[in-house]
Amino acid sequence: MSENYTYILKCGDGSLYTGWTNHLEERVAAHQSGHGAKYTRGRGPVELVYYETFGTKEEAMGREYAVKRMSRKDKLRLIASGKGLP
Repeated sequence: MSENYTYILKCGDGSLYTGWTNHLEERVAAHQSGHGAKYTRGRGPVELVYYETFGTKEEAMGREYAVKRMSRKDKLRLIASGKGLP
C-alpha cells in the first residue's frame, strides 16, 4: 500500500495551493518546474509548507476537498500548527 498525501504549497505571489498526490517529492518538483497544476504555473517559486499522510487515495482526496473549502486564515493556522511537516 502506497502513501497518499494532501499538501499545501506557498506560491511566489503569496497565494496558497492545495492538492493531493501519491508521490509528494515528484509532485512538488513538477510544480517547481512549471509542469504541475495550471494554477501554480507562473506563480513560482513554490514551497511545500504543509502535508498530511493517508493510507488511501480517497482519504487524501477527501482531506484536499476539506482544506480547499477552508478560509485562507484557517489554512495559515493549519500551516502554523506545524503538524504536517517533519
